[in-house]
Amino acid sequence: MHLRFRGRASARPGLALIAGLLLTVTGPSAALAQSSAVAARPILDLGEALARASAADPAATGWDARLGAAQASVRQAGVKPNPSLGFELENFAGSGTYSVLDRTEATLSYQQTLERGGKREARIGLARAGAEVTRRRRDVRRLDLLRDVQVAYAEALAAEADLLIAEARLVAAQSAQTDVDRRVRAARDPLFAGSRAEAATAQAEIERDQARAAARNAREVVARYWGGAADFALNLETFFGAVPPSGDRAVAVADLALLEAEREVASSNVRLEQSRAVTDPTLRAGLRYFGDGNDVALVVGGTLPLRLHDNNKGAIDRAISERSAAEADITAERVLREREIARLMARMAASATESERLRAEVIPVAIRAVEQVRDGFNRGGFQYMNVADAERALADARARRVAVLRQFHLDQAALDRLTGRHAALASSNLNAERR
Repeated sequence: MHLRFRGRASARPGLALIAGLLLTVTGPSAALAQSSAVAARPILDLGEALARASAADPAATGWDARLGAAQASVRQAGVKPNPSLGFELENFAGSGTYSVLDRTEATLSYQQTLERGGKREARIGLARAGAEVTRRRRDVRRLDLLRDVQVAYAEALAAEADLLIAEARLVAAQSAQTDVDRRVRAARDPLFAGSRAEAATAQAEIERDQARAAARNAREVVARYWGGAADFALNLETFFGAVPPSGDRAVAVADLALLEAEREVASSNVRLEQSRAVTDPTLRAGLRYFGDGNDVALVVGGTLPLRLHDNNKGAIDRAISERSAAEADITAERVLREREIARLMARMAASATESERLRAEVIPVAIRAVEQVRDGFNRGGFQYMNVADAERALADARARRVAVLRQFHLDQAALDRLTGRHAALASSNLNAERR
């Protein structure tokens, strides 16, 4: 069917170009319709776009600083309490026998608090768990970045496909206007038919220009992720070749690792609050100087807080509840993400099926209808409105397929994010600018 249409259209340059564009949107190879100027530009595939954006991630420096801060917190958590020096003067001034300085007593002491209950180990464990959360959040953030790039790339592909439709519509309108003008000059159609065809051509040209600007802007959006220029072309074969996903897809490791790291923070906080329920004694040792006789004596002592009112029970209960909530969040998030993965896969399969049926069943019939109406119009059997209706039906079918494929690729980006498809790329390009 496609070859027969191409053979008939070759009789006139306008219809030949229409045929090429229609075959592009209908057939399996989208690259055939790219102009020589576009084809001369280098092709940017999705993998290259993701790699460039990942290497130029402006947030990388900030995450390095956050990781440095987390490591500093781990070091600080392992530090023991500082000791203290004490100095006291007794009998410094008074009345009677204590009115002279010879009876002054001076004490210099060294005081140290001894941590009990594993407080230091609990602090270190909490700090390490916090550092792990920071690392996992960085991984999740980079997966989000790659998803955004993939979405922008899909939008750019859809914009290029819309441009093909607009160009084909303009060529069809120009060809129809040529036929109508010839019929008007031959007094076979009224003058308003020519005006209507001219208006349709002008409208098609406006839509083509808008589609061209939209495609350029979409490419620029993609290029902004690495601060480059939109001097690249896109391979539309990847857009029209929609393959539905198959097999089981698991939730991204990075997402689950983040939830597990947050649970570990909650568990570490439980251990810290439990350690705080244990009181810490303070030991003191020093030297006392007696002014009356110039003697020196050793002084020792200490304090031990009593747990009469505050045993930290409320803080422990709060930490235990937060740990239970973190464990429940892991289960809930896993179920929700698995449910979303299944929904996306089902919708992508439906989109791929609809796209293929539009390509194989609807668009060829619409092409044949355009061909038949144009042949009849040239023989005087149809009016210009019949041609316009047939062209509009074909354009609508092609636009519907592009819309379906656009949603397919947007769902593909969401699915790749949920399953962590590009996790290896995200981790391999960490600190790429500094390497």
